[in-house]
Amino acid sequence: MRQTVKVAHLIAAGALLLGASSAIAQDSSAEMRRGERLLSRHCSMCHATGRRGTSPNREAPPFRELSKRYPVDSLSEALGEGLYTGHPDMPEFVFSPRDVGAILSYLRSIQKP
Repeated sequence: MRQTVKVAHLIAAGALLLGASSAIAQDSSAEMRRGERLLSRHCSMCHATGRRGTSPNREAPPFRELSKRYPVDSLSEALGEGLYTGHPDMPEFVFSPRDVGAILSYLRSIQKP
């Protein structure tokens, strides 16, 4: 009887872990889609924001190649405090912490090796 209870507890714990990992995967997927939408809305007029395509502005690097220039996670502070570059054509962007997380999640997912 005691062993049956332990097995039942293990099965229940396993089911909870599987459910939790499934929810985390869905949250992660939703976060990446949110990041994709944000970049598409704010950046696609100059940058290629997807896995394919060329940037509308020849000077703007495709986002899938950002990791060739610097670590994508290093953008966290700039995205949250004000992303600004030295050229006058690029507007300054400031994103909320939630948006920064979503953007970085998406950017990590599209980087070319």
